[in-house]
Amino acid sequence: MTTLDSTPTSPLENPPAHFLGEPFFAETLILLRSVRDHDFDTLAGLCDDDFGIVDVDPAGNARPIRDRAGWEAWFHELFATLAAMGAETDSTIDDYQAVVDGGLGYSVLYFTQTLTLGEHVASFETVATIIWKRTPDGWREARWHASVISSDVPAELAEATS
Repeated sequence: MTTLDSTPTSPLENPPAHFLGEPFFAETLILLRSVRDHDFDTLAGLCDDDFGIVDVDPAGNARPIRDRAGWEAWFHELFATLAAMGAETDSTIDDYQAVVDGGLGYSVLYFTQTLTLGEHVASFETVATIIWKRTPDGWREARWHASVISSDVPAELAEATS
């Protein structure tokens, strides 16, 4: 899989400083950067997703995935589709909260994800709830559930992603 070069102006390279000490925030940045960069291996290494995920597709629709094989197929398909379109994604973290208790924790991430295709930019105001579990190799995502709260999709992008 080809990895896109990260843009130095990405909001993920300069996240809000007041979130930096929060539980799982460093891991959350890795998740978002991995999606932005189409870095399947890094993403896969941080995600166990024991109970599947609910993700958002390029058109802003919910995409439920129930098992690891489906998870891998989804991200391979997503990254290939974005690359074939010549599309780029990025995220801006709007709010973040987390709780950790022993070997489990959860975080709530409010973020705006953008999908850029040429001069057209779609934005998706999104909330994700992430369940984290402690493993011998560190914290891993055990469940991701994302929902789009609102979106702004130019007509040209709506046609390209439907």
